[in-house]
Amino acid sequence: MSDEKDEMIVTPFEVRGILDYDRLIEEFGTQRINKKLKERIYKIAGDRHFLLERDLFFSHRDLDWVLNEYEKKNPFIIYTGRGPSGHTHIGHLVPWMFTKWFQDRMKTRLYFQMTNDEKYFFNAHLSLEDVKRYTYENTLDLLALGFNPEDTYIIQDIEHIGLLYEIAVEVARKVTFSTVKATFGFDNSTNIGSIWHPAIQAVPAFLHSWIYGRNTPCIIPCAIDQDPFWRVTRDVAEKLGYYKPASIQCMFVPGLKEGGKMSASDPMSAVFTTDTPKAAKKKVMAAFTGGRTTVEEQRRLGANPDICSVFKYYNFLFMPDNKDLADIEHKCRSGEILCGECKQILAPMMMEFLEKHQAAREEVKDRVEDFSASRLRDDIRK
Repeated sequence: MSDEKDEMIVTPFEVRGILDYDRLIEEFGTQRINKKLKERIYKIAGDRHFLLERDLFFSHRDLDWVLNEYEKKNPFIIYTGRGPSGHTHIGHLVPWMFTKWFQDRMKTRLYFQMTNDEKYFFNAHLSLEDVKRYTYENTLDLLALGFNPEDTYIIQDIEHIGLLYEIAVEVARKVTFSTVKATFGFDNSTNIGSIWHPAIQAVPAFLHSWIYGRNTPCIIPCAIDQDPFWRVTRDVAEKLGYYKPASIQCMFVPGLKEGGKMSASDPMSAVFTTDTPKAAKKKVMAAFTGGRTTVEEQRRLGANPDICSVFKYYNFLFMPDNKDLADIEHKCRSGEILCGECKQILAPMMMEFLEKHQAAREEVKDRVEDFSASRLRDDIRK
């Protein structure tokens, strides 16, 4: 019998246990991104991306249809977002970096939704002031990655409810309580804000079409735990006269501890963008690895990078060059390198990354309003 802690739970509100992505594809009903589809993306984008190469973005809904439309000169928009319940950690940045690559290569618009209302509804310990503060802090992390205000619009649900409300009420009338109850596990103790929120989260998939009066495809890069929201959105899309949003799902960036993903609720499981480089180094040096019990045993038998948090960081972010990754994997499996030595390689990479990112955060502090979705109000039904 498997240990209860190893049981896989993947919902928009909880991720734990040993993750089986093949099983998630089957249970969620997505499709694996195969080699043929990857090559098609690379051909259209004119570039390759290591997150696709390594199957870290691994499944999709209707991505092939979106590419068909794109080639027929019906360009798509991108929609993704963040629930600002705490500070951003490195795991949050990875899909945002891919989103930027995708946006830049496809020359399209991004709508980025900060679901601060959702986090207020679902987290009793958070005040409105908390979620607004985290919205601002998380926005700095997004903008520090280099997004362009000309084609990036940040939607803050509480601030921009006037922009969202008309479409949200149309969505809400088409979604029954039995649907959200079955999809999200709501019960009689669930506050009505939480029950309402899926209607708000659906809106950015349709917003561009509504504003400009032309049905426009939408694709949503996201971690697979958020897929239930898009299933509800897809169920109502055609009833409202919109295309069903497509999506592309990524794996979870692992935590520094054994098993599981990074968690904002466990500070030692994650490196936060607000950590000092010194604190980040300490976390890296304490990270779980796939090493052996003794130095002699590891020299003789090698370590196991498949379960090593340090190696997974190389895989997701710090070694985009496949040759570099293969080299360190070989040294790990052969026993040529010990876990402490491997951490000493990652630690300065992490520290340098944080130093640059934090400097970029400072530079964008006076530009946040340039990205505000409030600009869209002037475009509505011109």
